[in-house]
Amino acid sequence: MNLTQRRVSSRIPQVFGFGRSFKSSLDPSSITHGIHVFQCPDAVGIVAKLSECIASRGGNILGADIFVPQNKNVFYSRSEFIFDPVKWPRVQMDEDFLRISKMFDATRSVVRVPKLDPKFKIAVIASKQDGRLPVDITRVISNHDRGPDTHVIRFLERNGIPYHYLHTTKENKREEEILDLVQNTDFLVLARYMQILSGKFLQSYGKDIINIHHGLLPSFKGGNPSKQAFDAGVKLIGATSHFVTEELDAGPIIEQMVERVSHRDNIQSFVRKSENLEKQCIAKAIKSYCELRVLPYEENKTVVF
Repeated sequence: MNLTQRRVSSRIPQVFGFGRSFKSSLDPSSITHGIHVFQCPDAVGIVAKLSECIASRGGNILGADIFVPQNKNVFYSRSEFIFDPVKWPRVQMDEDFLRISKMFDATRSVVRVPKLDPKFKIAVIASKQDGRLPVDITRVISNHDRGPDTHVIRFLERNGIPYHYLHTTKENKREEEILDLVQNTDFLVLARYMQILSGKFLQSYGKDIINIHHGLLPSFKGGNPSKQAFDAGVKLIGATSHFVTEELDAGPIIEQMVERVSHRDNIQSFVRKSENLEKQCIAKAIKSYCELRVLPYEENKTVVF
C-alpha cells in the first residue's frame, strides 16, 4: 500500500491486538459517548497522540476513520470513544484536545459529546415542501404562505416552532429580515427554497448552509422538471445535498442518493419518489453533519466519514 494514501476504518483494540483480552474499566452506568474530528498537516505520531489522549483519561476508542490523500500532506480523522465524565470532565477534554491541536498545528479539532452538549440549533428556510429533521428547529421561514389548518402548521404549533412567512420578490428577497431571524442558529437548511441567497447574505451569516435539490439538473431545467424527466422516460432519479456557495448548486457535496423508476410509474408516483428521495437525502446530510462526519477537502470537496 502506498504510505502516502491510506483509508482506515477499524475497531482500534482489535487492530492493536487488544481485542481478546481488553476489558473496559468504565462503569456501565456512567459511560458517555464522545466524537472527535481532527484535520492537520500529515505527520508521524498523530494517531498515537490522539489514542494516548483518550486512554490516559480512562477512555476507550470504539472506532476510528483516518484519511490521508495522496500527495496532499493533510491528515483527517474521526474517532468515536466512550469515557466517564467524572474521570474526564468536559472542560478538561477540550483542554486536552486543544493541546494536541497546537502540537500538530491543526486547522480543525472539534469534540462533541451528544449526551452533554446541546443539540445543534437550525432554522429551515423553505418554499412549499415539508419534512422532519433530526435537530432542534428554532424556526421555519418560508416565502410560501401556508393556511392555518395545514399539516405543517399543525406540526409546528404542536412542537412550539415559530413559522415566519416572508413574501419575496426579485427586487426584495427579505434577506435582512431572514438574517435577523437566524442569528442564533448553528447552521441553516434550505428545504427546496426557490430563491438564490446573495453573496452578501452568505458572508453576513458566516456559518454553513445546507441545500437539497433534485438530481434532474442540468438536463431538465426550467418549470416542472419532474414532468420533463417523466416525459423523457428517465430510468434513474436522484437527489443531491450540498453546502451553499455563491455559485448556484455548485457547493461541496455532502450526500447523494438515487432511485430507479420505470415505465410502470405514472407522474404521481414519479414525483412522490423524487420528493421522498430528497427528504431522505437532506436528512442523511444533516445527520452526517451533526455527527461530525463532514470535513472540507480541497477547494470544493468533502471528506464524509
